Amino acid sequence: MSATTDVISEKPVDTPIRKGESCILVIFGASGDLTRRKLMSALYNMSCGATKTERFEVLGIGRTKMTDEVFRVAMREATISSKETREFNESDWKDFSERLFYFEGDPTDEAMFPRLAGRLKDMRSSGASANSLFYLSTPPSLAPAILHGIGGVGLTASEEGRWSRVIVEKPFGRDLASAKALNSLVHEVFEESQIYRIDHYLGKETVQNILVFRFGNSLFEPIWNRNYIDFVSITAAETLGVENRASFYEETGALRDMIANHLLQLLTLTAMEPPISFDADAVREQKVQLLKSIRPMKAEDVAQRTVRGQYGEGVINGKKVQAYRDEPGVKKDSNIETYAAVEFHVDNWRWEGVPFYVRAGKRLGRPLTEITIHLKRTPHALFSRTKRKHVDPNVITIRIQPTEGISMSFEAKRVRSHMETRTVTMDFSYSSNNTEVAQTAYEALILDAMQGDATLFTRKDEVEAEWQLITPIEEAWQKGPPPKLPNYAAGSDGPAAADEMLARNGHHWHKLFPQGE
Repeated sequence: MSATTDVISEKPVDTPIRKGESCILVIFGASGDLTRRKLMSALYNMSCGATKTERFEVLGIGRTKMTDEVFRVAMREATISSKETREFNESDWKDFSERLFYFEGDPTDEAMFPRLAGRLKDMRSSGASANSLFYLSTPPSLAPAILHGIGGVGLTASEEGRWSRVIVEKPFGRDLASAKALNSLVHEVFEESQIYRIDHYLGKETVQNILVFRFGNSLFEPIWNRNYIDFVSITAAETLGVENRASFYEETGALRDMIANHLLQLLTLTAMEPPISFDADAVREQKVQLLKSIRPMKAEDVAQRTVRGQYGEGVINGKKVQAYRDEPGVKKDSNIETYAAVEFHVDNWRWEGVPFYVRAGKRLGRPLTEITIHLKRTPHALFSRTKRKHVDPNVITIRIQPTEGISMSFEAKRVRSHMETRTVTMDFSYSSNNTEVAQTAYEALILDAMQGDATLFTRKDEVEAEWQLITPIEEAWQKGPPPKLPNYAAGSDGPAAADEMLARNGHHWHKLFPQGE
């Protein structure tokens, strides 16, 4: 398939600089991997230049014994090495580091929390904000102790003149029962309006742009339904293996890790009805309604409409890589899936008969996250007497990573031919068409939490609706015999069974390495 590329220009506009409301950000798990890789660079970016938020302090909590100064040195190294740090310089770091403090404590020790309350009181006596934003960057097993601890010493109260909020990282439960239990636990301490369940995918610019693309353009809004769209596929492909997360992955797998949250969120934004406004409750209400419209699966449906896989050894970027079962910390007979594909159906007026195919996998041939909307073919073979008897259907591709953008393919006449067609592509790229510096996902979401904007965070009933769909799949997989594993080579497009699942309906995935690349 040949293609040309036209770049769409974007008019520069003056965008108001977003600033967070002043607060003390308390990070539980401050010496952990997420803080080092993502959170600290996001906070540093927020502290620099025009985005600088006044009276914004960070109190990191961890079990490791260290002083404020030692913590600052460690976070400096983490910020320098992070790929998400926009531009590091010593002057900005010196200013930011004066906002960084450390508190040694074990969240499972109830005696820690009165000491924490005292430390926050001392900070406020020295001019820190009265507002508190708690970030649980910890394993889910620590959430009960932390929530009960901060609630027990009165740190969760929001009242006139000050607020208190909490950001909770995924996974938010591991099935429907545990998600309900965790929701109940959080609500013992916080009101729903204070809870920010974070999914960093929703902070990405292109993910947020889905709603603008759908509802802000009269070119696309009228065709976004079963009359024009044949099927939708959503892909999250990684070349990475489990890295140093084998213990986590052995308890989780691809379905829980990616589809139960990230990719179901992408599906809801792609398929939801238009909200009455873009405030938090209006948007999240439509997402919940969409999730409730997805047809739940019975055991026989799971056998036909899901595929699980596990990577064997293979070659990625010219380098031989080992099988999942040979990774450090993985059981030699592990049946945990590193790849999952699911065919969802939305039972409502707009999407009746349109399948939504979702796949996520590790050690695939290319790192790629995208949504592809495949439109129906033209109703008449007008060009049947030419060399190409069937023109390709139009495809809209929303690229989320590694390069954020939107492309559309359509048919055009070949020069000097007798009505012979070829497929061409129009492409919009954020990197080449944006003069403003994009925020990282965590930076955008932390700012939203500081501003009290919960639009891009997951609501209680939304979490439970997601698990209502995923839990029956997990249960059916546990009861039925697993497929013969491994069943795809590292560096490939995944299991052949995933291609066969779509082929039964006359559909196909977007190849990770399209013809001609």
